[in-house]
Amino acid sequence: MSDFQDLVDAHYEALYRFAFSMSKNRETAADLVQQTFCIWARKGSQLRDRSKAKTWLFTTLHREFLSHARKAKRFSDEELTEAVAGRLEATEDDTDRQLDAQRALELLGELDETFRAPITLFYLQQHSYKEIAEILDVPIGTVMSRISRAKAMLRRRMTSEPSSAPKNILRLQREA
Repeated sequence: MSDFQDLVDAHYEALYRFAFSMSKNRETAADLVQQTFCIWARKGSQLRDRSKAKTWLFTTLHREFLSHARKAKRFSDEELTEAVAGRLEATEDDTDRQLDAQRALELLGELDETFRAPITLFYLQQHSYKEIAEILDVPIGTVMSRISRAKAMLRRRMTSEPSSAPKNILRLQREA
């Protein structure tokens, strides 16, 4: 039981953040993580190389999310909460950056799951391209392409509708 508890302690928070980034719902994220660990309890002994447990857990979680999404036929309209945005700590002098980070998380939540999963795994969970390819069961080139496209989509949305940009900008001309 100690090995199982160590595994939960080591990976619960990262799995929860990943599940929350996909489902955008606290209860669903918690259920997905719990289901992932239940599956591990039943099938984890079949994994020969214990160093791959983290990848196995993320892959299982992703598959559970896809199964849940197919059953639900639609995603929740709930916005990303301050709990996730709060992970991006900022000082008082860094207000604009914090607003941009919150906006980036909001926009990330609006991306299609095809793009949201790989970019979340790469930037928020620090997985390698190879690990992401294994988790999502797609070629590594597809992972790289999806991350690149997701970044471009986020960049476009951030520049076209930034949350922290002043609404009324006055253009001053220099006196000659």
